[in-house]
Amino acid sequence: MADGGLDLMTGGPSGPGRRRASRPPKKPWGRRIVTLLIVLAVLFGGYKVVGKAMDFFGGPADYPGQGAGSVVVEIPSGATGQQIANILKEADVVKSAEAFYQLSLNDSRFQAVQAGFFKLRKQMSAEWAMRELVDRNNRVEGRVTIPEGARVTTIITIIAKSTDISKKKVEAALDKPQSLGLPKEANNNPEGFLYPATYEVAPGSTATSLLKQMVKKTVEVEKELDLANRADAIGMTSVEVMTLASILEYEANRDEDYPKVARVFLNRLDQGIALQSDATVAFANGITGDVWTTPEQRDNPSEYNTYEHQGLPPGPIGAAGKKTIEAVLNPADGDWLYFVPDYENETTVFTNNLRDHEAAAERLRAWCRSAKDTDDIC
Repeated sequence: MADGGLDLMTGGPSGPGRRRASRPPKKPWGRRIVTLLIVLAVLFGGYKVVGKAMDFFGGPADYPGQGAGSVVVEIPSGATGQQIANILKEADVVKSAEAFYQLSLNDSRFQAVQAGFFKLRKQMSAEWAMRELVDRNNRVEGRVTIPEGARVTTIITIIAKSTDISKKKVEAALDKPQSLGLPKEANNNPEGFLYPATYEVAPGSTATSLLKQMVKKTVEVEKELDLANRADAIGMTSVEVMTLASILEYEANRDEDYPKVARVFLNRLDQGIALQSDATVAFANGITGDVWTTPEQRDNPSEYNTYEHQGLPPGPIGAAGKKTIEAVLNPADGDWLYFVPDYENETTVFTNNLRDHEAAAERLRAWCRSAKDTDDIC
């Protein structure tokens, strides 16, 4: 076609200095999205860019419904909405921190969230998490951790320090042991039947209700371990197993030694040899801490003094945990009658005769005399 005519491809004029019309340039969506994210980051300081991108295109990830199970979370004093959201996400209470944080920005209920411990369900929606946090019934007033071997006197102190329940109220509750749900073999003596574990103290808890939790846990563990039947299989009663296990809590401090020390005491029982446990002497004399005792203390006529009396003491001398109970039910094989710690080599020496035992004991004494900073163990 001659110059000045129409271009057959575009329908427009053609000729020198002219070119085909092109399609409109694509809009720079990539740049617009980046710009939008930057603006969002500025407007909503503290948001993560990835999290905001998710919010922009579909909203933050969130679990549906009320959730299930339970978990205790701590909300620190002065925690911000973002910090609380992160805590809930870490505990798997909510699916994403962003879901709860966004809700907290626009929900007046968030102002009622207080610092403290809360018992919540896992995998809740952000909405349900908010409901539960502002519900005072979910607030845990305190946590009580009872260590293995703890005696009743120690447990009283721990409860008084960890909760609003006074020492006087705990002692008053213990003075009525029949109200604690103790098993028959306890003979109304709570010593050794307040299980070592961590307990949440709900609002309105009393000394009696807390102690009942501990007794209930002991009963549950006994059933879980099938204690009655397994004790009978080795010629012992449940309370005898619990008593020996409580002694192990003080006489040994390494997991691998528990079954061996149990065997030492069982061999001595079988052969009619006094247990000679310093731990029982310490209990008889009201001593806490280490189990080293003096000749005067070992002269105490108490039935708990296993230097003066053969056999097991009348009952537990503290709260035994699963490991020591299992050690008594499943002791190691051996003919040992004695044991003594070897702190220098971080082990325990087990022997079957007095001569070897005394030699090991003298090595320990020599090490204690020469080593530094041993007051807490020698």
